[in-house]
Amino acid sequence: MVPPPADSHVDVLIVGAGPAGLMAATWMSRCGIKTRIVDKRGTKIFNGQADGLQCRTLEIFDSFDFGHRAWREANHMLEVCLWNPDEQGVLRRSDRVADTPSGLSRFTEVVLHQGRIERFFLDSLKEHSDITVERGVLPESITLDDVDAYDRKAYPITVKLQHLTEEEAIPAESKVHSNGSDVQNGLFRSNLAKDDTEGIINAAKKNPRAGSLETVKAKYVIGCDGAHSWVRRQLGFAMEGEQTDYIWGVLDIIPVTDFPDIRMRCAIHSENSGSVMVIPRENKLVRLYIQLTTTEKGEAQYDRSQITPEMILKSAQKIMAPYKIEYTYCDWWTAYQIGQRVGSKFSKNERIFLAGDAVHTHSPKAGQGMNVSMQDTYNLGWKVALVAKGICDPSILKTYQSERRKIAQDLIDFDHKFSRLFSGRPAKNILDEEGISMTEFKDTFKKAQLFTSGIGVDYGTSMIVAKEGDSTAQGDGTNVSGKKTQVAGKQSLSSVIKIGTRMPSFQVINQADARPWQFQEILKSDGRWRIIVFAGNIKDPQQSARVHALGETLSQSESFLRRCTPAEAPIDSIVEVLTIHSAPRQEVELSDFHEAFHPFQKGIGWDYWKIYVDDMSYHEGHGQAYKNYDVDPEKGCIVVLRPDMYVSWMGDLEDTVDMQNFFEGFLLSVN
Repeated sequence: MVPPPADSHVDVLIVGAGPAGLMAATWMSRCGIKTRIVDKRGTKIFNGQADGLQCRTLEIFDSFDFGHRAWREANHMLEVCLWNPDEQGVLRRSDRVADTPSGLSRFTEVVLHQGRIERFFLDSLKEHSDITVERGVLPESITLDDVDAYDRKAYPITVKLQHLTEEEAIPAESKVHSNGSDVQNGLFRSNLAKDDTEGIINAAKKNPRAGSLETVKAKYVIGCDGAHSWVRRQLGFAMEGEQTDYIWGVLDIIPVTDFPDIRMRCAIHSENSGSVMVIPRENKLVRLYIQLTTTEKGEAQYDRSQITPEMILKSAQKIMAPYKIEYTYCDWWTAYQIGQRVGSKFSKNERIFLAGDAVHTHSPKAGQGMNVSMQDTYNLGWKVALVAKGICDPSILKTYQSERRKIAQDLIDFDHKFSRLFSGRPAKNILDEEGISMTEFKDTFKKAQLFTSGIGVDYGTSMIVAKEGDSTAQGDGTNVSGKKTQVAGKQSLSSVIKIGTRMPSFQVINQADARPWQFQEILKSDGRWRIIVFAGNIKDPQQSARVHALGETLSQSESFLRRCTPAEAPIDSIVEVLTIHSAPRQEVELSDFHEAFHPFQKGIGWDYWKIYVDDMSYHEGHGQAYKNYDVDPEKGCIVVLRPDMYVSWMGDLEDTVDMQNFFEGFLLSVN
């Protein structure tokens, strides 16, 4: 037996190295937080598993500087074809709709297997930190001491980590391929499989070749360990919801078929044999989601051992008849049971958090699982990091459950309806009350696109979202109002920039070098808050005076910007000020702006990447940013963004007292 190492201390321990865990680790790497991430599996994902990347997820990837890798490698889905039985029961294409509505985002939905997505995260971690995934390691016990939430020096969480042998870290079922072939399956990760965590722990204890047992003291733990979450069970939190008898199989194949829309995303409803969803993939692959059972309740459960790629294919052939489909190459396959469940709580004392499948499970039809899971930890990661660094008040951590549990509840409600519309038998006519209306299916699909894209996320009022209203009503019921009188922003200043939603993106031009940018490209996920100053027409003397007065206020020694920024740090290290003006670029100089808008640092000079203009580009046209943002091009306004690009507050250029009160509700003074 290897002797156990000495106790170690870490700011954040992440359990589970799937996409949600890797997203959390990525935030920690960008914010300089001492972090460990462990996973019980011996290797990363190499194929199969989740594949859909929604618009908002790609925006997030781009903010971490690897969005271009996913965009280039993925297959782009632009159109959805709906196939339904006609009056004679023969399968026909009934409609075509856009996969992503025009103008929703600068990205559209794409598909790329989870293995590549995890690779992008891992490469990013290597580039920006010394954080590495420790594989074949899983927690054996976890305890939480009762300490003051404001005690930043405390390590109240004790976790014992079991280091597995290489053999123990490889799931038994993943070693067994179907019918002796080399086709990998994902059944051991499916909800049709029983959790194997306790078995692995017990085997490791009995095995004399097992690795060592290590004790780790942590300030925070983030459990991203899947639907069978060990962390959730240790906390005693329940999953609330229901399971159906609908069972679906999944094949990743290179199809040989006469089906005309095999390279389109398709929703296929047969007359009596169930449904298929077609997802065209990268590298000539196509993913088929294939219904294996046709009633919601009452059918005998499938024997999991009897589910094979061949059996799944036969179901697909029956559903897609009269079209033929075969394959000689299968890359991966699995099966799962449809159910919708959400966790009763997302955190314990704002010290131990749960994210992703650990707190919400649903069907994969709308491409939400991996996306919502990553967006959970994208929401949580910067909050934990800024609290750990002493930049933000620990009270902001309560907003994680308020914001993300509400999203999970909305997702469950949507998936409950959508999955039943997808799995149900099409109605034969208007009198067929047991059948599913295909018109209703199409309408539900189209109406849900804002939600499924991730763009429609709208967080409720809290100390970090300055909306009117009650925080308990707008979130999941958690009270996350500020300690002081709630500061509300002026939503009337724009109908497009909405407090609580992510900042939209339109083209702007750098004032110093005339380079065009999508505004979101400037908003990197580096942990900084941002004040966006829509300076309006600064060629107008009165407007120029307003902007100069704002600069004076921001630069004062007693301003909140100075008080929250360490003396040795750049003035924009905690809160960055970015400016977009509407005057003709060639009639404006950087020197027309107060130094607060383009800071000067000894040795490196002026910052040329802070001031932008809504004007014509030489090669990319006019972005019409003020018009598209619905901001008055003469008077402008101020917009405050959270580190995750969500709009926190909005006001006029003179509303600096309100803005300061807003920031003082959660930013901690260091000077």
